[in-house]
Amino acid sequence: MNKRQLGSSTLQVSQLCLGTMTWGEQNSAEQAFEQMDYAVSRGINFFDTAEMYPVPPRAETQGRTEQYLGQWLRHSGKRGEIVLASKATGPGNAHIRGGSGLNRDRLLTAFEGNLQRLQTDYIDLYQIHWPNRDTNFFGKLGYQHRDDDADVERNQHELLKTLAELVASGQVKTVGLSNETPWGVLNFLRMAERYQLPRVVSIQNPYNLLNRSFEVGLAEIAIRERVGLLAYSPLAFGMLSGKYRRGQRPENARITLFERFQRYNNPQALAATEQYAQLAERHGLDFAQMALAFINRQPFVTSNIIGATTLAQLKSNIDSAEIALSDELLAEIEAIHIAQPNPAP
Repeated sequence: MNKRQLGSSTLQVSQLCLGTMTWGEQNSAEQAFEQMDYAVSRGINFFDTAEMYPVPPRAETQGRTEQYLGQWLRHSGKRGEIVLASKATGPGNAHIRGGSGLNRDRLLTAFEGNLQRLQTDYIDLYQIHWPNRDTNFFGKLGYQHRDDDADVERNQHELLKTLAELVASGQVKTVGLSNETPWGVLNFLRMAERYQLPRVVSIQNPYNLLNRSFEVGLAEIAIRERVGLLAYSPLAFGMLSGKYRRGQRPENARITLFERFQRYNNPQALAATEQYAQLAERHGLDFAQMALAFINRQPFVTSNIIGATTLAQLKSNIDSAEIALSDELLAEIEAIHIAQPNPAP
């Protein structure tokens, strides 16, 4: 498994990262342990989680994913081999700190909870899960500006100073962002330089064949500023595995179980998905592996966050690291993209 440098840090992370958000909802602790054991055996050293997980977020299960991961870290003795990433929840979930946005005290409270559940005394990459401000994330289109510049600047400075405290204490190695915009990333970088605070080393945003919006604005920032993408939803909630083709709804699959996951299920996305599926078939490729291999090759991607509910899915996803896409196939991917760009942003 190839390793890549995490931003400007000294950390080396596998090109595939093990995502965990199904653990505690669709996956049991035993299944989570099995996934972690197998991922490590295949050379994956990078695990990503969050205090909000599992997804969908519910008060009854909140934090269970980190608990499973923490149990595995304790029993396996592999903490030193794993680059561990977690996140502090943004505003909106009433069962987490009343749904309030992050400030210094709430960020520190979140972090203490992360450490306790993960049974560790440090986190390698600590991320702000989504912005405090009203902006474009989770598929929101049509930016509507609020005259809150001073509040936003104060809040970002406060959060970065708090993260700096955690870095200085040795409890956090590096810091990152998630679901951020180009302006948000650049402003955090500007503040880091101005106030001698830690630079963010990564941004965790969605990126897949149905949503390549990261390429506009953020991709250049990722490369030039060394804030690499940790690509999440690389299979678009499983749409790009082909298992939902022609209206299929497999038992225990995410879209089957949870109606709220409709981001990649609109008519345009379904049409584009079918074209990509047929393209994979013509080239004799597994559809999911083709979709993942497209992400793995992008120069602005540091790591591709794969998730699975079965070990067979995980094995197949990891095998994508060995696949090279031909120039001919890449040209055909671009042709589909040009005809139907970003059908599910």
